[in-house]
This record gives sequence, C-alpha cells and structure tokens, in this order.
Amino acid sequence: MATRGSLVLRRVLSGLRTHNVCYRSSVSTLSQGRLLWKPQVRHLSCSSRLYKSESPTTGPSSLCFRSHTCGELRSEHVGEEVTLCGWVQYLRQDLFVILRDFSGLTQVLIPQEESAHHLKAMLCDLTAESVIKVTGTVRRRPAGQENKGMPTGEIEVLAENMEVFNVCRTLPFEIKDFVKKSEALRMQHRYLDLRSSRMQKNLRLRSQLVMKMREYLCNIHGFVDVETPTLFKRTPGGAKEFVVPSREPGRFYSLPQSPQQFKQLLMVAGIDRYFQMARCYRDEGSKPDRQPEFTQVDIEMSFVDQAGIMSLVEGLLQYSWPAEKGPVKVPFQTMTYEEAMRDYGVDKPDTRFGMKLIDLSEVFLSTEIEYLTSVISQPGGSIQAICVPSGAKHFTQKDLDQLKQAAKTQFGQELSMVLVRADGTLKSPVKKLLSASATDDLLKKTGAKPGDLLLIAAASLHTVRPLLGNLRSQCAELLESRCVSVRDPSAFHFLWVVDFPLFLPKEDEPEQLESAHHPFTAPLTEDTQLLYTEPHKVRGQHYDLVLNGCEIGGGSIRIHKSSEQLHVLKNILKEDPSLLSHLLEALDSGAPPHGGIALGLDRLVSIMVGAPSIRDVIAFPKSFRGHDLMSRAPDFVSEEALKSYHISVKWPTEGGGGEQGK
Repeated sequence: MATRGSLVLRRVLSGLRTHNVCYRSSVSTLSQGRLLWKPQVRHLSCSSRLYKSESPTTGPSSLCFRSHTCGELRSEHVGEEVTLCGWVQYLRQDLFVILRDFSGLTQVLIPQEESAHHLKAMLCDLTAESVIKVTGTVRRRPAGQENKGMPTGEIEVLAENMEVFNVCRTLPFEIKDFVKKSEALRMQHRYLDLRSSRMQKNLRLRSQLVMKMREYLCNIHGFVDVETPTLFKRTPGGAKEFVVPSREPGRFYSLPQSPQQFKQLLMVAGIDRYFQMARCYRDEGSKPDRQPEFTQVDIEMSFVDQAGIMSLVEGLLQYSWPAEKGPVKVPFQTMTYEEAMRDYGVDKPDTRFGMKLIDLSEVFLSTEIEYLTSVISQPGGSIQAICVPSGAKHFTQKDLDQLKQAAKTQFGQELSMVLVRADGTLKSPVKKLLSASATDDLLKKTGAKPGDLLLIAAASLHTVRPLLGNLRSQCAELLESRCVSVRDPSAFHFLWVVDFPLFLPKEDEPEQLESAHHPFTAPLTEDTQLLYTEPHKVRGQHYDLVLNGCEIGGGSIRIHKSSEQLHVLKNILKEDPSLLSHLLEALDSGAPPHGGIALGLDRLVSIMVGAPSIRDVIAFPKSFRGHDLMSRAPDFVSEEALKSYHISVKWPTEGGGGEQGK
C-alpha cells in the first residue's frame, strides 16, 4: 500500500511544472580540457498546473511553458507529445485551429470524439488572437491534405489539452501580412503591428546582425564597448539638437547628435579601440524617412589611417552579413567626390544602374542655339545630359511634363528633351536648330538608340549636376513602374566616396564657410597648408559609405592637434572655441592620431530587408512629424511641473503673436 501511494505521489510530483534556472555552480569538463557551466534545475511548488512535455534547457523554447515553437515541427516529430504556446491565427470549419508564434504557424486538429466535447467546445469558442497553450501529439496529415506552402504543412497536432491564457477583444485590424493597413493605424497600435511575420523577421534579423557585429569588433579586433552620456551640452554646427531643462535657471542639457566628442576623448584617454550601439538625437523636423532618435554603430580607433578604418568596416559587414542575403565582396568600390558628382550628379550614387551624366558642351559649342551657347560662355557653365534607355518608348506625356516640372520647381531650371523615334529620327524643339553633323555628334556622344530619351540641362556645374542626378533616380523609378528592370532589388552595391571638400559655402551666407562633415575632420595631408591660405580648396580625410544610393555611414580621420582645431573653429568657422574648451585641452594633453566612423543601423537594416521605410525596422518609431501615435508623445506638462525648471510656455495666438505663460 505504501509502495503504491509513493508511486502515485511520484507521478504527481513529476507532472508539476518546473522552471529551469541556470547557475554557474556546477562545472563539467570536456575531453579537451575546456570548462563548461552546467545548469541546475530549480523546482518550484507554487503552481498546480500539470504538463507532460518538458521544455528544453537551451534554445527558443527553454525555461518556459512550451516544448517547441509553432514553426519548428516537421515530419520527424511525428508521434511526439508537444506543448505549444501562441496566438490563434484563425479557426477553420470547427475542425482546425491555426496557432501562431514568432516562428510560424502550426495546424492544431480539434478532436471530434464525444469524450472530448468539452475540449472541442473550448477550442471552437476561441476568438482570433486569443493566447492559448495546447498540448497534443504530432501526427502526419492525411495524404492529399499537405500544405506545401507552409513549412509545417506535412504535420498537425492532435489537441489533447488546452489552457486559455487570454481571450482577445475585437481588434482594429487583422494580423495578416496581406491585410492593408494605413501607417498611422499601424503605429497607433504598434504592439499589434509587431505581431506580423514581416516585423518579427525584421527585428530578429536586426538583433542577429548586431550580435555578429559585437562579436567581430570585440572578439576579433579587441574593441571595447563603452557607453557615453545622453545628457550633454550644445555642439557647434551640425543638426539642430533637442534641449533638456535642468533645475538651474537658464541652463539646459542637449541630447547628443552623436557621441563624436566623447569617442575622441576616449582615444585621448588611451581606450585605443571603442565602439557602441549609440542612441542619437536630432531635431530635424518633418524630414521624410528620418527619425528624431536613431541608432548608429559608432566606432573610433587610435593610430589608424583612412585605409585602416575602411578595411575594418568592410570586414565588419562581410562578417555580420546574413547568409541568406548572399556574400559581401570586398574590397568595396571607391570613387572620389568629384568623380561621383561628375558621373552621377550626387555624392551618394546608386551604382546598380548606368545613366551617367554626359558633358555635351562641345557638341553644342558650334551650334546656333543661343540659350545653350550663352551658358557655355559663362564661367563654370556647362551643358549636361542623361540618356534614359527606352524612355521615349515607355514615358507618357504626363511623365515628361512631371520631369520638366521637377526641374523647374526644385532647381529653377528649364529642361530640354530629345526623343529618339523607332526610325532613329529625333522629336524635339531643338531638332530644327541642329545640323546633320551636330545631330550625329549628339547621338554618338550620348549613345542614344531608337526608343531612348535624352534629358538636357544647361547651367553652372553646381546646379546642373544635382539636377540631372535627381532626375536620374526619378527616371529609374518611372521605368520600374512600367515593369522595366533597372535596379536589381536583390543586389547590394557598396561604394566608398572619398576626398570630400572640407568646407562648403553656407546657403544663407555664401561668403562664410561651414563644415561639410563636422568641425573635427582633418584635412588631407597635402592640403594642410591651404587651411591657412585658401580653406575653400581644402579636401578632408572624410569618407562616406553608400549602399544602393543611400548613405549608410560616414567618418573621418580627426584633427588631433589642439592648435589646428582651434584655427578651424575660430578663424574658419567663426565658432566660439570656449564651447569646446574641454576638447581643446584634451587634444593638448597628448592626443594620438585617431579616426572613426558611424554606420546608420536603421538605414542599413531597412535596405537589407527591402523595407520601404526605416520605421519598418524600428520597434517603436516616431511618425513623420516626430510623434508617438501610440502613447501620444510629446505631451503637455503642467505649469506646476515646469516651475522647478524655471520655465514658462509662450502659447501661440490666432494672430500669430504669443502670450507669456504664468
């Protein structure tokens, strides 16, 4: 009797749910002599729930209620008893429940026997997106009922037991990728949008990428992960910063645009190799596809040159790149800023397709087209063109009018068009002004063929190049909308752009200079003396990394001498050096040569997964206007709460004036 009672007790106790907690208290040794930590199991008696399928000690199902994920079951699991946890995707004909978690879907078979009527009733009463736990046996689907489009389509789980964790209310949209939702609705209910398989894949790929990057930088190249402050002070130049009030009257912190100064100070401190997955903040207003807070892979090294940083980044991307996206070939293509502007009209060209800019100044020099020849006679004037393959064949008159309008509204320039007909003749207002030889020269110089379109612009180089560079991208999009293959969506073309100008004229004050990158970039060694005589001619040791026409990273070799940095700030940029007194003192305290780079993680991942916006690879992004539609941030703060910060709000009035808050 006692023996029978102990057996029953043993069976009951073995059914109690256990939680596995890893400790480093037991050590096992491999044959090679390596020490491994052996996890212990903690048994808790605080729950009376019973389960039969033990969860594994490692992997995505460890330490939790389930034995497997919904997406991992295959034919080799047939006959096993499993426990699954997830969300009800939908019910079908009172026969099946499709259960979903982050890994995929599993079909759960509802038992039809009279003895299981209670379980059947519970399963059939479930609403979509309810959260349940199901225990059952994996079995092969009947012949002819397999679903080849579903990774788990060869099997199903015959339900034997179920627990309902939560019944779901009626939701504002279905959790299905094919159901169209407005972005505002998605962001308002972001916790629901994140359940979609697309968002789950994006965030998990991002996580895996970051882990591989950390592994490469720390374990292979000896970098140190250092966190830098979020509350800082205003930095001269650059983007507009967010300010944070302090309790001292009139004193404010600034949120850093990047950890630029801190990482340079870490080099002065002898850290030697620093990196950080850095949160950065920029108050850039309503710029398309930008975020007020974003993440960058921030890197800085001592005793390094430009080639060293570029090789490090190439190795980093090659090492961390997802295998399913194909291999990354190194070294990346490199071109100078001048070459990029000459051939593509932009400093971040998409090299997946051609349509390079063509200089037609010599072709039109001998013509009598006055408005074109007058441009050439001006200093810096040029006539440039792009040849759009099959543009005359596929573009409508509306398309052509839109291109002309874009040139006029965005750049204030007229655009000439030449359409090459199928018989090789030209259709253009300039046709009658061109001689036969000039026409031949034009077609030869541009390589235009029947069905092609020539877009011609005449202006100063600094105007005509960006104009045609912009139209080049628009034409690629138009052709693709007509089902013409231009850019391979599965291709990843990396490009280094180097030798940027160190300074550029300010837009509002052209006689004044501003930093093209930031005020800490060092000049090219051969241009150093020009800093003191002709700073507008100086090229910087600045390098941008471009992927498929998007800038995904930028960096430079830094100024490491205090006197040179002071000259740039005070005499060239006309900035107050006292704002950077701490950095100037540090550079005068034995600063090593150093340089670094920052990679835009959000942009990189969005290109990697083919997302239309960086918001699709960020868990909780802000809207176009910088608002959090879910929590309704930013929010109002009471006057009482503002008193301790010595702040009052100046509320706008209908007349455009303001009223001082009290």
